[in-house]
Amino acid sequence: MAKNLVIVESPAKGKTIEKFLWPDFKVVASMWHIRDLPVKSLWIDIENNFTPEYGINDDKKKTVTSLKKLAKESNEVWIATDEDREWEAIGWHLCHTLNVDPATTKRIVFHEITKTAIQKAVKNPKTIDLSLVDAQQARRILDRLVWYKVSPILWKKIRKWLSAWRVQSVAVKLIVEKEREIKNFKPEESWKIFVELSYGTSKFKAEFHKLGGKVKKLKSRADVEKILATLYDTLDLIKESKTKKDTIALQVDSPVEFTLVDSVKKDSKRKPWAPFTTSTLQQEAARKFGFGVKQTMMVAQRLYEWVDLWNGERTGLITYMRTDSVNLSDQAKNQAKDMILWDYGKDYHQLRSFKTKSSWAQEAHEAIRPSDLTRKPESLAGVLEPQQLKLYTLIWKRTVASQMADAVVEVTTFQFSPTKALNQQWQTKGEVIKFDGFMKLYIEWTDDENDDSDDSGVLPAIEIGELLEAKHIESNQVFSRPPARYTEASLVKKLEWEWIWRPSTYAPTISTIIDRWYVEKIDKKYLWPTEIAFTVTDFLQKYFSEMMEYKFTKDVEEDFDKIAEWNLTYTSMLDEFWNGTLKKDLLNADENSEKVIEKVGKKCPKCSEELIYRFSKAGKFIGCSGYPECDYIDQPEEEKNALDAIKAKYEWKPCPDGIEGTIVVKTGRYWPFLASSEYPNVKWIGKIKDDKEEKLEAILEKKWLLVDEETGEEMVVKNSRRWPFLAAKNYPAVKIAKNIPKDVWEELNAQMAEENKDDEESEK
Repeated sequence: MAKNLVIVESPAKGKTIEKFLWPDFKVVASMWHIRDLPVKSLWIDIENNFTPEYGINDDKKKTVTSLKKLAKESNEVWIATDEDREWEAIGWHLCHTLNVDPATTKRIVFHEITKTAIQKAVKNPKTIDLSLVDAQQARRILDRLVWYKVSPILWKKIRKWLSAWRVQSVAVKLIVEKEREIKNFKPEESWKIFVELSYGTSKFKAEFHKLGGKVKKLKSRADVEKILATLYDTLDLIKESKTKKDTIALQVDSPVEFTLVDSVKKDSKRKPWAPFTTSTLQQEAARKFGFGVKQTMMVAQRLYEWVDLWNGERTGLITYMRTDSVNLSDQAKNQAKDMILWDYGKDYHQLRSFKTKSSWAQEAHEAIRPSDLTRKPESLAGVLEPQQLKLYTLIWKRTVASQMADAVVEVTTFQFSPTKALNQQWQTKGEVIKFDGFMKLYIEWTDDENDDSDDSGVLPAIEIGELLEAKHIESNQVFSRPPARYTEASLVKKLEWEWIWRPSTYAPTISTIIDRWYVEKIDKKYLWPTEIAFTVTDFLQKYFSEMMEYKFTKDVEEDFDKIAEWNLTYTSMLDEFWNGTLKKDLLNADENSEKVIEKVGKKCPKCSEELIYRFSKAGKFIGCSGYPECDYIDQPEEEKNALDAIKAKYEWKPCPDGIEGTIVVKTGRYWPFLASSEYPNVKWIGKIKDDKEEKLEAILEKKWLLVDEETGEEMVVKNSRRWPFLAAKNYPAVKIAKNIPKDVWEELNAQMAEENKDDEESEK
């Protein structure tokens, strides 16, 4: 038996690091949390300094039994969970569960899974940091108090099964506020006038900009006609048409002479972006690949724990992916330098150090980077899954680009005046990249969906005073757009801006509010608040206003930092929150709030009482206010329409595989499902597939991949915790399984991207 027992949180990580340790080390996994506050009760003694009563998780009892046996047989227990508050607390819970002393148990941390990093950590062990454990306990207990004390108020005053959280409820509030901003938005009219100028073989547009040296905004058609009246003898030349956006376009096809009155050339330097933190990686992966925040973190976890089965080497591909630091180690900087000098030359290298603006950042950590920059993305093509390769390539390019030279862009600005109206200035801009620098490798995308800039490309060389003829002038009516709904990426950006919780927690925060039906995704990307989100947010804002303020969440996080630095005790922090805020708010909400009733605006057809909206675990329905005397129920129109669409698509088609009966759509506890018309005698149940699943199966069928070419076995798409795969229909009884080919994923992503593009165009 090994003398040293090393406990990590995940089995993949354990397998990866065990090869780098000595023969007398055995690495096992706790499978994440083994001990926590039990469910179905508070399990916190508020009157006794908020003492928590932890219990072993039901699904970890076998794991704990095994760990205890291994710990007894070993001379030394090492804790090697990841380095942050949550994982420090997991290590502390492990010590207590295995009856080893946290004050003497060896604790090792590393930010990359490489032989050097792991062996260095073993040679320099520390012990469990109890200040980090206290900070985690404070967060866990405070959030438990909110969840277990506020949620029952929502059950009593609105409907059952609702939940309130310290952070997730504030994230829902952001989405609700954005939706109300959109609903209350009043578009403002404005106009733009462009002239198409020709010089030699070059053509470019100039836009009306100033009148009498001052920027002139055109707010109406009358303003446009005043400008055109200075250029033409009659306005009868104006032709009117409609655009695709149903706005007005005016144009005049009659020559006008313009003079170049000013020309400015200016070099502008553009600096590379810092290496990725957790939140910036989530945002960029969403913008470039359409990855959800949770998806990004899952793929990054696989890269961090990656095992190369091709050559037997076990090493993670990236450093730890939960970080708010933008630091790079000297080793990484030197590797980046060598790569840049070899591939691009010395002019492209510039040594840089980045520092985060956030006071929360743990600068001892590193940014997210490849553990070995010499492992180029192209060397991993065909080895990594498509999503993994995309994310690794993104991280690799961002890291290397951060150590590259500035790009130099020459910006040329021309000012023209019509010869008939010299007090007008019409402007155009052009850009020439004089030195591409870091842009040769990497350019970040933007969240700004309302970017209407129409700068030209390269402009010709024109001398001041030269005359140019314009044969065409056009003017377009423009209406200001409402703000865009949050995407997962833009919500993460907003949460970080407001300092609402830690970047590493954004993925579970967003997943929770979607899973609990406070928020839905529309058009495959935008976060839209459900009806209950408005009701709950308004109630919480009215009766728990302090807890719902963004500043409160920020202040709480600062208190957790103080606890982690031994500048505050977690019991005093919890006492101030409970006795100073939550206790009085709970009493006020319970005694002074009325039950929320949403009226339909119609009378009950059975008893003529008022119809109201009610809620069950299955969702929203219409009921009679005279219940229980009157049992009338109905479905809201929007749910009827959605269900009708599903029925039209599936019903009365034959059940698959010769199953008796035809397909019918039934409504389950949470969502509709497919069943046989002979249900419940025939037990077949089918899933209603989403658009992406149907497209994936269509591509596989087209490529003849739904039949195994060697055995002729029928294949279907199965879902694992990591990603979908192809397997025999009767898998695992029939042990045939394989990865979905890379070209299938590429075709699917191309189809989804094209649809997203069409959706955005139609929305605009």
